[in-house]
Amino acid sequence: MTSFAERNGTSRRAINAKKRQSRRPSRLGAVAGATPKPDRVKDEEAGFPTLLKRAWETAVDAPDLRTAVTALLTLDGHVPADVQLRALRTADEAALKVLCGISWREEDLAAPVRDTLERPAFLGELGLTSTGRIVIRVPSQGSLADEENLVDGVIEVPWSAQDLLDYESEVNRAAARYADQVVDCRQWLAALGTQARDELLETVRESALRTAPFVLHQEGKLYTNFREGNNLIGKTLWAGHPSETFSSLLGVEMERWSDHDAMLVVCLTLLVRSAGAGRIEEANGTQLTLDHLAFMLERTRRNYNAVPGGEPVPAAPTHRVEALNSLAVALRERRVGHVLPNAQLYREIHGALMHKIERLAGPYGEASKRREADLAARLRDRLPLTGATFEELSASLKASPGWLARPHGEFGTGLEALVYETVSGATDVFEADFAMSRGMRSIPELMRALREQSYAEITKWDITDFFCCVVPAPSAKRHYEDSVLQLADNAWAMSSRMQYNSWHFIAGNLPKVPAVVERDHFIPPTIPDVAFYSDQHHHGHVASKVRFSIRSPQSVEVMGQKFNGFMDLRLLRCDGTPFNESDLLAAHRTSGFIASAMSAAAALVAAGEDIEVTAFDSEWHLKSVQAAAANAKQPHPVS
Repeated sequence: MTSFAERNGTSRRAINAKKRQSRRPSRLGAVAGATPKPDRVKDEEAGFPTLLKRAWETAVDAPDLRTAVTALLTLDGHVPADVQLRALRTADEAALKVLCGISWREEDLAAPVRDTLERPAFLGELGLTSTGRIVIRVPSQGSLADEENLVDGVIEVPWSAQDLLDYESEVNRAAARYADQVVDCRQWLAALGTQARDELLETVRESALRTAPFVLHQEGKLYTNFREGNNLIGKTLWAGHPSETFSSLLGVEMERWSDHDAMLVVCLTLLVRSAGAGRIEEANGTQLTLDHLAFMLERTRRNYNAVPGGEPVPAAPTHRVEALNSLAVALRERRVGHVLPNAQLYREIHGALMHKIERLAGPYGEASKRREADLAARLRDRLPLTGATFEELSASLKASPGWLARPHGEFGTGLEALVYETVSGATDVFEADFAMSRGMRSIPELMRALREQSYAEITKWDITDFFCCVVPAPSAKRHYEDSVLQLADNAWAMSSRMQYNSWHFIAGNLPKVPAVVERDHFIPPTIPDVAFYSDQHHHGHVASKVRFSIRSPQSVEVMGQKFNGFMDLRLLRCDGTPFNESDLLAAHRTSGFIASAMSAAAALVAAGEDIEVTAFDSEWHLKSVQAAAANAKQPHPVS
């Protein structure tokens, strides 16, 4: 197998010599790893820990319990309150309903009238854990400080005698409801038999392995494949690991399963059946019970039924497993057969809890049209294209695509020029700190490997066989000590990470031969997303201060095969105003335009052209950022 550089005439000796040099733009040509100290030292308090402390301080200073609880539920305004409400344990959920009338259940929204002057019958506590979950000391419990990993102390919460009576009644009802659901899950799993149950376990295990990290709760038990405390398959635990939950259940009779495991497996199964593995992330940070699952599926049902036409999906008559299973299957059928072809779905990501919510986009409005018109005008001026919309630009490109294979301006191919001009224009038009787009450097090599069915070879390609063009706004250097070199370093760090993403996703499009199955990969993304406060967990986002973002993945057809997630457009803001739905819709059309160019390039290659992307390496990013900074300093001509 040859690398991209070798295929383009660079000797292996030269390649190895370059590998020994730093690729960081600020140190190009220097020996890699030879700096006396790291450029950046990770601040252990940066991101999520700081957010938790801020939320706790707001709660401590709150004038009343309800205000304090709201501050903790929203993590000081950073996440929707209902996500945290659905993370509560049964006892904590009952306590909040009784003490301040807060609930995620529609039938429980009437707030009680509490006599705050009455002498308390019990002095409870309110706390916030290091995972961001609210915990409450209830009458049957000792001090939270002895039982939980708290952010910082507790807030004392007085309970009246009536509160105690109401709580006992409420928690007993909730416990009975939960116990009934456990029995239902156990009976459903038992009826499958060992073989079918093992097949189901393999499905949820594969789904957990091929999707982004998630954190789920079962009362006080944590199920996660994210960093410390892993007990599900993922980056840390492999299939068969003694601590890996799904592997430990294979072939085990139902009587030996814990209640938590039974509920987990059933709920994950129904989530996957409703929309594939990506649906799991929509439960991130919440309790996973049949009631919570029913809430999510009902919200999805209403969204899908809002798309005109087709046969509406009826509501589940009960929260029993069979009823929810039928609903999940019906939702998937409507999603694939009617919603995706006729509407735009996207995900809203709340980075503090890694929680995702599937949304149905509204009409393509004036704000979106203005973004598109401004960017189309810019592209029309810089590229041999005509049209005032992306649809018209794509039609112009389809009518005369040959220039994509020829040099254009400073670039070796028109394809490179189109990618750069679109990304550069997006940075300006969307008022982003960074915009970027990724893809594969050599479509000819991909075609050759596909013709030869060399799928194992494709899985062994390096991240350097992929590219990402990152264009920061010159003003973005304000986030990095006003340093152009630091700005270039961060642009290159983002480019490298996006090259990895292309490498990571491509295997998910290949036939499931052993080499593909064994290669680390995620299921390629297919719908766009808009993210809020991403600078919480992801180390790269924390370091580069990526707070708000849009990601718009697109498929590209190569030799008649659809490659999902082949490319994407990303927009980033480090502070200021979050992106909104109108931004996302315009960005999605922008990425669709770049994808159409890549598909056109693939068609040219199939017809005999040789198109390689050689730009967008670390040296290119340094020169590009420096040139943009220099141009930004030039005074504008007086008209």
